[in-house]
Amino acid sequence: MLLSLRTLQYIVTAADALSITDAAKHLNVSQPSISAAISQAEQQIGMEIFLRHHAKGISLTVAGRKFVNEARQLLKHAYDFNLSTQSLSHELAGEITVGCFLTLATRFMPGLLADFSKRYPGINVRMEEGNQQELTQGLLAGEIEIAIAYTYALPDEIHSSPLTSLPPYIVVSENHPLAYRDKVSIYEFQYEPLILLDLPLSRDYFLRLFHSCQIEPKIIYRSSSYELIRGLVGHGHGYTIHNAIPGTSYAYDGSRTVVLAIEEALPTADVTCLTLKRHNTRPAVQIFARYVQEQFSQTGIFSPKNLYASARKM
Repeated sequence: MLLSLRTLQYIVTAADALSITDAAKHLNVSQPSISAAISQAEQQIGMEIFLRHHAKGISLTVAGRKFVNEARQLLKHAYDFNLSTQSLSHELAGEITVGCFLTLATRFMPGLLADFSKRYPGINVRMEEGNQQELTQGLLAGEIEIAIAYTYALPDEIHSSPLTSLPPYIVVSENHPLAYRDKVSIYEFQYEPLILLDLPLSRDYFLRLFHSCQIEPKIIYRSSSYELIRGLVGHGHGYTIHNAIPGTSYAYDGSRTVVLAIEEALPTADVTCLTLKRHNTRPAVQIFARYVQEQFSQTGIFSPKNLYASARKM
């Protein structure tokens, strides 16, 4: 006997809530209905999906976590199928979940989503922001279907399609003594205070830039918010290094920064499009993946030439 889509929905909702009671409230069904569906499913597949904790809800077993990830993908395919059978048109429709690295989201996603929605009005994009670890975990859990991120520490289960390479730039206040220059050497900043973008894996990349030049940076502030960092830089508290350069020289608080190219040939940060290897990508997700590749190509709005010109306009 095959498990019904309703049973799978009960199981996935319970896994998300880690509570049968909360899952029942969310789905507007009785608690015994969900409990019975879970027990019947466990009997059919011959394994425990959940561990029951008295008065403390439920948790997934190792096998249950894999089961829920697969069930989540199946439900998304079923959702697309239902949409296509309800509308007899050929217009592509559905909802996709797109993840994006925090700083890349700030720079690229507003333009991408605005243009994508005009081209494909039938596809609704739900966006999730996160650091590199959060995005890869979301992909593995089936909570994110496609992500725009960096190439850092990718698990074997994730497929990576290159989008672009972003060189590092030094960002200083408009009043900095070197702000008038087009290019600077990283050695000119080895004794100046650094404000570090402190995100998992990202911080390692930035520190490697200095260590490759045998420089020990003077870190004065650390923050996971690039807008806070730009404000601190704009007020002359120090400098920072960044790759996804904003399209404006104004920080959120109104202070101004200047972007300087670096003379040394330092490693770039490679941006990529991530999907799971083991799943067939849904049509709507495939459309979004092709669209993103197009926008980062030589003729796209985020081509390397356009990105460099945008940085120099600041």
